[in-house]
Amino acid sequence: MSTAPSSPDAPAWQDLELRTLDGLRYDLSAHRGQVLLVVNTASACGFTPQLAGLQTLHERYGDQGLTVLGFPCNQFGGQEPGSAEEIGAFCQRNYGVDFQIMEKTDVNGAEAHPLFQWLTREAPGLLGTRAIKWNFTKFLIGRDGRVIRRYAPQDRPETLAQDIEAALAA
Repeated sequence: MSTAPSSPDAPAWQDLELRTLDGLRYDLSAHRGQVLLVVNTASACGFTPQLAGLQTLHERYGDQGLTVLGFPCNQFGGQEPGSAEEIGAFCQRNYGVDFQIMEKTDVNGAEAHPLFQWLTREAPGLLGTRAIKWNFTKFLIGRDGRVIRRYAPQDRPETLAQDIEAALAA
């Protein structure tokens, strides 16, 4: 597996290997020059209704260059125990999600995906902590490939609109 980039001048994270919920390779480099919103998700979390807000952002800003990527994660209270098929069906059936959902991913610890290693290094949390504290932590990445901001789980997707609009205009 690829490692997270060490140089802030080279957004090599765009070359990391990703897999979709269906297990297919996902070419993140196709999004060079776009704005990305990366979110660790879960189907059985109190924040799960945020999937609707993420879908709204996807619909509202997708044609302007925003890509929303959801990463199901079972590291927080076992709130994403389902199979890939169950996760996909749940997201579509309950929230109409058609933005890209990736394979179940670790976001913390020794097995954390290199993308989340990079994100947490570039945008530490409260008091400089790198660990992701809960489901629905969000990272906004600008067109230049740099992290603009990290958002807490309780930050509802609609509150990100102003930052997304600024990133899209940059």
